[in-house]
Amino acid sequence: MSEISTIVGQRIRSRRRSRKLTQETLAHLSGFHPTYIGEIELGKKNATLVTIERVCRALQYPMSELFEKIEELDYAEDGKEENIPLRCYEIICSKTESEQRRLLRIIMEIDRFTE
Repeated sequence: MSEISTIVGQRIRSRRRSRKLTQETLAHLSGFHPTYIGEIELGKKNATLVTIERVCRALQYPMSELFEKIEELDYAEDGKEENIPLRCYEIICSKTESEQRRLLRIIMEIDRFTE
């Protein structure tokens, strides 16, 4: 699937987790099957705008925020430079809180040795 589907899926999963919802609960709230929610989160399904709207409404997640800065994640196409900090942020946001804490410790250790 496309990169945008993957990014949107990661953002939906991150929002769902931050609201402490299961895929099953999100599916119920949005009117979709849990498997379909999982496929959207993995970027395997190219969801329509209507579908995205329903999922965003269930998550209380503004669509404008979901799509914010997505064009800046257009990786090194047409000679553009990759936005590395934004890409790092996207990766970190897609992780659980405990994984985020581990990543922060790793980054802090790397930073300590690069001075």
